[in-house]
Amino acid sequence: MALSVNARIFIIGCGISGIAAAHRLVNAGFRRVRILEATARSGGRIKTGRLGDNIVEVGANWIHGPSEENPVFCLARKYGLLDPEALNPENQATDVEGYPPKVPNVFSSSGQKLNAEDIYPAQELFIRLMCAEFESQGGEPQACVGDFIRSKVQQRAAEEWKDVEAATRSLRLCMISNMLKEECCINGAHSMDEVGLDAFGLYKTFPGMDCTLLGGFEGLIKNLMSELPSGLVTYNQPVHCVHWNNTEKRESPVMIECDDGEKVAADHAIVTVPLGYLKKHHSDLFHPPLPLHKLHSIQRLGFGTSNKIFLEFDSPWWDADCEVIYLVWEDEDVMVDQVPDVQRSWMKKLFGFTVLKPTERYGHVLCGWIAGHESEYMETLSEQEVTHTITQLIRRFTGNPTITPRRVLRSQWFHDPWTCGAYSHPGIGCSAQDLENMREPLGSRSQPLQVLFAGEATHPDYYSTVHGALLTGWREADRLISHYSSISPDLKF
Repeated sequence: MALSVNARIFIIGCGISGIAAAHRLVNAGFRRVRILEATARSGGRIKTGRLGDNIVEVGANWIHGPSEENPVFCLARKYGLLDPEALNPENQATDVEGYPPKVPNVFSSSGQKLNAEDIYPAQELFIRLMCAEFESQGGEPQACVGDFIRSKVQQRAAEEWKDVEAATRSLRLCMISNMLKEECCINGAHSMDEVGLDAFGLYKTFPGMDCTLLGGFEGLIKNLMSELPSGLVTYNQPVHCVHWNNTEKRESPVMIECDDGEKVAADHAIVTVPLGYLKKHHSDLFHPPLPLHKLHSIQRLGFGTSNKIFLEFDSPWWDADCEVIYLVWEDEDVMVDQVPDVQRSWMKKLFGFTVLKPTERYGHVLCGWIAGHESEYMETLSEQEVTHTITQLIRRFTGNPTITPRRVLRSQWFHDPWTCGAYSHPGIGCSAQDLENMREPLGSRSQPLQVLFAGEATHPDYYSTVHGALLTGWREADRLISHYSSISPDLKF
């Protein structure tokens, strides 16, 4: 039997976790649920844009692990947002451990198209190391993934590539640098030297070959929003401060103060803001301040920038079966994933492009990927500067001086004031306990669930993903449903 609950619940943020929490609560019979959203739109880091006639994902790109265990896949299927290939049972059963195989074209900084076979051993070795069981290193000197990968590659290369000629060996090590840059994009980190080794293995994957949504990821948001009562979301309403643990004799334990001065009383607040925003604004956002152990976990968790640069061309300069293009710099055999001079060399951080498929849907569009401080600097440049630099880069690597993109569109997640980056990763010294602390509610003994926390950075296994964010919204809603059910299972409130 559904509850009929009058508790006032305010959800801060209308991303997928906030929407998921609202859904669950409304369906359970909570009648006074409201979402406060700082911007004019729903979806948060799910953001679909347009490049000419083409739909592109400015934010979340794929359903990672589209299989029965993945709630985002199940919802997208329910709403008819997937193409037949994604619904193929074989596709759902393929376990790629986060590294789906892609047909590559590889170009070098001297303008050569390389044989994929020459650099395949580097890719194979890198993925083998990344898929190794990351357990506590028990006093080993490497605290970060970057050091671990470099030392292991040097060790394995000495054993496995000892008969390989020096030039090919050097090229393979340059390819490792490229893959470290790709890994920065995957992890939302400036460098893999900032990603903690002990906690790296906490991330879990679902089986299934990553897939996209037919009309863009925002189709999922639109469908979910259409099922919520109208008027539930207040847009353009940033929250200035959440006052909790009210010791004054007020009618409710939580008071939410908005930027425009409005103050609303609440029994519970579910905070779903990105970790980047939390890192920057926690001291203003909560009164009293967050408990120290929670604050330390917010600081230990990493949150970096990963941006996209979309380019549309009149015709393809890559092979018809190509799915990813790698740009390998021939001076990077020391296995680096950051550049010494960000302003002059930011483009060296761009590891390459994914090819948007199928061509019938997207035309000839590439998506370039760039992470870290170089990515943040790129955001400050004009569109003309970005276009010019990327055009010169492509011409250099292909050796073709006439290649010119028709249109360019880039994301700018770091300078988005409500996001401050892309997504979370475990920083150095981070542990499972930090992720546990992230989702711990604030409250008092008599009123334990005053402020609850959801969002991708609060999931212990699926941080940085849409499905992780969705599951945390459900988790916090279920926490409140369980709380009210246990108070009086037979009564209506």
